[in-house]
Amino acid sequence: MGRKKATGDALKILDDMFFQSEEARRELRAARTSAQVSRQIYALRVDAGLTQMELAKRIGTSHSVISRLEDDDYEGHSLNLLRRIAEALDRTVEIRFVP
Repeated sequence: MGRKKATGDALKILDDMFFQSEEARRELRAARTSAQVSRQIYALRVDAGLTQMELAKRIGTSHSVISRLEDDDYEGHSLNLLRRIAEALDRTVEIRFVP
């Protein structure tokens, strides 16, 4: 009987343990996308020298909405709100579908 080769790669171990099903892989991709959007909003706001409250005022929303948008676990990024943020920060939103 063949033994499976041991690995010390923590990411490989986690992948083997939790992300073998297609559903789990879809959920992981969705989480990564949400986290990426949140981090971009945060970085753009900070680069513009704005507080969450100042950005909220520029786009006509509340501080708590900006706080949620910058949370890696938040999954409610609407295209309309992203466009408003982009406009307030002199940017445009670009959407790409990649394999």
